[in-house]
Amino acid sequence: MIIKDAIIYVGKAILFGLIMAAVIIFILPLITGQSLTNGITSRVSTSSSELSFSKAVRRAAPAVVNIYSLSIDQSKPLNPGSLQGLGSGVIMSKEGYILTNYHVIKRADEIVVALQDGRKFTSEVVGSDPETDLAVLKVEGDNLPVVPLNLNIPARVGDVVLAIGNPYNLGQTITQGIISATGRNGLSSGYLDFLQTDAAINAGNSGGALIDTTGQLIGINTAAFQIGGEGGGHGINFAIPIKLAHSIMGKLIKNGRVIRGALGIGGEAVGPVMAQILNIPDLTGVVITEIDPNGPAAQAKLRPRDVITEFEGEAIPGVEMLMDRIAETTPGTKITMTVIREGKSYQVPVIIGEKPVHYN
Repeated sequence: MIIKDAIIYVGKAILFGLIMAAVIIFILPLITGQSLTNGITSRVSTSSSELSFSKAVRRAAPAVVNIYSLSIDQSKPLNPGSLQGLGSGVIMSKEGYILTNYHVIKRADEIVVALQDGRKFTSEVVGSDPETDLAVLKVEGDNLPVVPLNLNIPARVGDVVLAIGNPYNLGQTITQGIISATGRNGLSSGYLDFLQTDAAINAGNSGGALIDTTGQLIGINTAAFQIGGEGGGHGINFAIPIKLAHSIMGKLIKNGRVIRGALGIGGEAVGPVMAQILNIPDLTGVVITEIDPNGPAAQAKLRPRDVITEFEGEAIPGVEMLMDRIAETTPGTKITMTVIREGKSYQVPVIIGEKPVHYN
């Protein structure tokens, strides 16, 4: 009798549990709009996809090449050449145009490009721009892999990114991090607008691809932050945004160089003390601190301590914007600037000159 009662008790407990499970399974979807099993499957699937970037790597990695810069001893014509530099590059078009860093190829007598499928090419230099540390190479080949590209995708702080390159000639390597900051100006020149990332960029990574988690190219890896004689390893690395790099590439393909305007001045932002001394109503504009005696500014009779407040009717809040506007103006173009001198405002016409390129 006792055994029979125990069996009945256990049976009721099991039946109650089954009824409650059925209620949960049928009632929960009405509350949440999602089945329990589908929810579990979805979470597992989402978690799995978030932990792997293999699809993005498969899309972009074949278009990232190894670049070997060779130095040839002219006194030994049979010598194949010694390795002068090591870097990476990105195939940007089926015509064989490759973006890389200028410092990767600047001293090369011969440049060898190695694809991930085993093919090797001797490349020609289409053009280079030391100002942005970019260069364009070209190879002749069939069925070249091309990196996915969308110039309208903004790079945002916190986005996960992957750096692809050939560090220390170990072979293609992928490192992962996030975008730590954007708009890092002046780290190499006044025209750059770096992306900062903690994805590792070591020797050999320069010129390689910085991609997002869909495999789209968002930057060209260029440098690791250095303190004194120390190398990288601080988790502070930089890439040239693809919008800027793509624009420079087009100019290099067209002209072999980037043609920039020049005014022949040095300047600094207007501070509170300078504004009071020069009798300027606000703190916008650029104070001219030096003038090239043979430059366009000197020919336009501009002087040190003049304050440039407008360029072609556009207000100038600081030095970087003014230098960008000058650089973007075609040499030979006549423009008008608003200048404050001794508290009075003047309209000054200037013919923009051409900024010389210094290859080091």
